[in-house]
Amino acid sequence: MKTKTICFVLSVLALTAAAQKADACTNVIVTKGASADGSNMVTYAADSHWLYGELYFHPAMDWAAGSMLRINEWDSGRYLGDIPQVAHTYKTVGNMNEHQLIIGETTWGGRLELMDKNGKIDYGSLIYVALQRAKTAREAIKVIVDLANNHGYFSEGETFSIADKNEAWIMDLVGKGTSGSDGSGKGIVWVARRVPEGYICAHANQARIGSFPKNDPENCLYAPDVISFARSKGYFQGSDEDFSFCDAYCPLDFGAMRGCEARVWSAFNILGKGKFTFSPEYSYDVNAGESVEVNVDNGAAKSAEVDAENGVDLKDSDMVTKDASHYLDYAMGYNKNNRMPLFIKPDKKVSVKELADVMRDHYEGTPMDMTTDIGAGGNALPYRWRPMGFEVNGKNYVNERAIATQQTGFWFLAQARNLPDIIGGLLWFGTDDAATSYLTPIYTNINEVPECVREGNGDLLTYSPTSSFWINSRVTNACYKMYNYMAPYVRERADKFETEQMGSAVSRTDDEALRMYNAIIAKYGDKSSQKAAGKFSKKLEKELAKVKDYLTDYTVRTAQQQFGTWVELEQTLLVKFIDGNVKAQYEDGSFKHTEFSEHVPDGLTQPGYTQKWKEAVAADHGDVVEVK
Repeated sequence: MKTKTICFVLSVLALTAAAQKADACTNVIVTKGASADGSNMVTYAADSHWLYGELYFHPAMDWAAGSMLRINEWDSGRYLGDIPQVAHTYKTVGNMNEHQLIIGETTWGGRLELMDKNGKIDYGSLIYVALQRAKTAREAIKVIVDLANNHGYFSEGETFSIADKNEAWIMDLVGKGTSGSDGSGKGIVWVARRVPEGYICAHANQARIGSFPKNDPENCLYAPDVISFARSKGYFQGSDEDFSFCDAYCPLDFGAMRGCEARVWSAFNILGKGKFTFSPEYSYDVNAGESVEVNVDNGAAKSAEVDAENGVDLKDSDMVTKDASHYLDYAMGYNKNNRMPLFIKPDKKVSVKELADVMRDHYEGTPMDMTTDIGAGGNALPYRWRPMGFEVNGKNYVNERAIATQQTGFWFLAQARNLPDIIGGLLWFGTDDAATSYLTPIYTNINEVPECVREGNGDLLTYSPTSSFWINSRVTNACYKMYNYMAPYVRERADKFETEQMGSAVSRTDDEALRMYNAIIAKYGDKSSQKAAGKFSKKLEKELAKVKDYLTDYTVRTAQQQFGTWVELEQTLLVKFIDGNVKAQYEDGSFKHTEFSEHVPDGLTQPGYTQKWKEAVAADHGDVVEVK
């Protein structure tokens, strides 16, 4: 339709502009009832061309009365102001703290007139200050709201993943516009929904909370003026029960669906094994729909019709199951009425490794597969350099934006586990492109971080040979030249390390740390029992420090050893794949050589290019290169 074409063009331009900002991230939330090991899990890829991969570390601190906290914008380092410091701040390691609180985010912008240019708190500061001041997810929500309302919110619209070892939440928020010099008008409007037990959720630079329960504080919290403020701005005119946060504050367009919601669809598609199973209460109401023909991964054309009354099949009053293809027209930007549910149940309980691999997705096996079209070049490269849109002969096109992307600064999978806090918090941390990098285990009650991820060890303008970010960037950028041969070679090695660590290695470490902890508590009692008895033993603190020392040693040693392995890997890649060749190796990793010389390779192959590429070259330049 002509109208759709006009919207498509405008939306691609918006998508291209959005790609210039440091706000393209992806989060997946898995509740403990949906995880294989009973932990609450959150993934986060901090994707920005301006963000360096390093692990932020702040020890617990006591502060004198009257102390102030300097706030610099996370993205730019710009000074925003000073706010009062609290008496005690908790230890934080990356996006977790010592009490197993996890916070991740994705930026969605929304109505930019709602940014407060006088605000003192940006979205990054909301994360890292809240981690220093809150023990639980509910406390973190309150801290975030109080910080923004008291000091003004400087940034655009945000979605936060917030989890502790008991609960997991998704929170959408946006500012109220520039506040007055007297502080009037500052603050945020927001909604937070608890992810139901046994379900998963995801968000990727688009507000996801639509309508929400108004009288269920156990599972839904919101600003008292979230609806009235939207009415006052002209964003919404209906009844309270019809109010949708995302529609009011972050209306959909093609770019939001194709560049953002498509990543949510892909995460759900992977973990749901091609099925979206959910309770009807977690679906979006659909007022109208149209049938759009979309080629699904089996090559057949299927109709993605939307139920004109309520958008879901209610034959089973308790649960709905839809093929992932049902929502493909929405993910691809063609039908904004066919919205996905906010939460789904995974096909089976999700393991740590399975969730980590979701962050490596390039839409493989779907119509948006980035490895199969001519844009992948001659070696199936699943990346497209920015900008995200381009024009040819007056028509506008889009470069796909998958979960895995080249501009990742750091990424993680955080676990809040049913273990004492001194042991339970576990941050699987990686740097650069998730598809060809590895996650290393970081316990969150450690005393120091590994040198390879230490804050200040290099930056985007300063190369460091001891930096995890830079060695992962070297490996990744090497893979880009022969991706279909080099990336699998690298992934095999990342998988081997992660499988060992996520299986027996961390399990053994947990067991030993727990044995040490239980022995200490049996002898001295825990802090709560000592407090109840009116005494507190410094000996207890000293003994518990041994557990932290043990976990610190394991964390640092493991990270540094794997860093060394990756340094050697980068050298191997250069030798093995030089000039488009592939050199054969023995099982021990040494290179095969001829019987005549140890210095001449044997079994060398030259795999060349994909068939798709050969056909494209023949079509484009065949009259010149054809052998006659």
